[in-house]
Amino acid sequence: MISGEAALDLEHPSPLPRPLARVYGEPVNEFPHDLYIPPEALEIFLETFEGPLDLLLYLIRRQNINVLDIPMAELTRQYLGYVEMMRRTQLELAAEYLLMAAVLIEIKSRLLLPRPPAPPGDESADPRAELVRRLLEYERMKQASRELDALPLVERDFATVCIFLERVAPTRFRGPAIGLGSAD
Repeated sequence: MISGEAALDLEHPSPLPRPLARVYGEPVNEFPHDLYIPPEALEIFLETFEGPLDLLLYLIRRQNINVLDIPMAELTRQYLGYVEMMRRTQLELAAEYLLMAAVLIEIKSRLLLPRPPAPPGDESADPRAELVRRLLEYERMKQASRELDALPLVERDFATVCIFLERVAPTRFRGPAIGLGSAD
């Protein structure tokens, strides 16, 4: 039995130390002393969102939550976690997400605070109703855009062909004459 260190490395069979990297096919065995990598170059984004509603819809769908019955406390906590991560990296992008976070916190506080007694015959509206309406509308628009994107598109899915002819010469068929009943 061969130990892990003495095992034969099929990708690197050389007795020399394994290179740290390869640049243009050449092995690099030590880091350059004057190498500077800006911190923003090393960022990794696992999910990208098209806006605050997209992030909110992602969080709801990831947990299989019914859109009509959103648990605001947990959803707000997760949403603020994403916004905090975004704020640390790209402040200008986080502004619209912060606005949605404020809306979530307002809805959560309206759910927690006691409601004033409603006049007779007037039902008090759920504070989540407007958010649910916006989420459902956004989801319909997103689905419609996916369906439109699936349609064939010129220059993406097929190409059009144009042929320009300098001179068009008509060709006439000169076959045997067929008589129509009169004989000459």
